[in-house]
Amino acid sequence: MSSATNPVNRFSRDQIAARVAQDIPEGAYVNLGIGLPTKVANYLPADKEVFLHSENGLLGMGPAPAPGEEDEDLINAGKQPVTLLTGGAYFHHGDSFAMMRGGHLDICVLGAFQVSATGDLANWHTGAPDAIPAVGGAMDLAIGAKQVFVMMEHQTKTGESKIVSHCDYPLTGIGCVNRIYTDVAVLDVTEHGLRVREIVDGMSFDELQKITGAPLLPPL
Repeated sequence: MSSATNPVNRFSRDQIAARVAQDIPEGAYVNLGIGLPTKVANYLPADKEVFLHSENGLLGMGPAPAPGEEDEDLINAGKQPVTLLTGGAYFHHGDSFAMMRGGHLDICVLGAFQVSATGDLANWHTGAPDAIPAVGGAMDLAIGAKQVFVMMEHQTKTGESKIVSHCDYPLTGIGCVNRIYTDVAVLDVTEHGLRVREIVDGMSFDELQKITGAPLLPPL
C-alpha cells in the first residue's frame, strides 16, 4: 500500500531502540543485528543482566565505546566498535553460529525490508538488479532464536508500507517474526493477524491502518 502520509509525530531511531530494550528481560541471551538494532545496546539498563551476542564471536557486549576509546580489534558483526563487559568472551565464529542454530538465543533483533502479516521476514535482498545481497547470519538467527523482534521504519522513503500481506522480496525466514517495532507503532504477529500494541502519540488506529499494507487488529 502506498501513501504519502507523513505524521508529525514519529519515534526517532533512538526511541525505537529504547522501546525494544524495554522488552528484553533479565537474563536473556540476545543477538542484535547489523544496522539499527545495534542501538539497542545503548539503552539496556546497567543493572539489568542481558548477554549480548555477536555472530562474529562475542558474548557479553556492552554499549558503544566513548569517542576516542574505540579498540579496532573489538567490533561487532557490522564492524562497529563495541565494548566488552566483565566476564565477556571471544570465540570462533563457527561456535557462534552453533549457538545461533542450536536454539541458544532467546531473542534476536533484526532490521527488515518487509514483514508479512504472518511474520515472514525479508531483510537480505530487495531483488533489484543493482542490489547487493547481504544475508550474513540473518537466516540462521531468524530460525534459531526463540523470538524475533524486527526494528524498521514503517514506510519506505517513497511511502510504501514495509508491512505487507505477502512479501515481494526474497524471504529470509517464514513465519519467524514475533514483534515489529516501527517509527509509528509496535505490532505483535499473532495467529489471528497483526495486533497493534502501541501507536505513536497523535496517530489514530485508522490513520495507522491507512499507511499499513496489511490488515491490523486494534489494541486489546
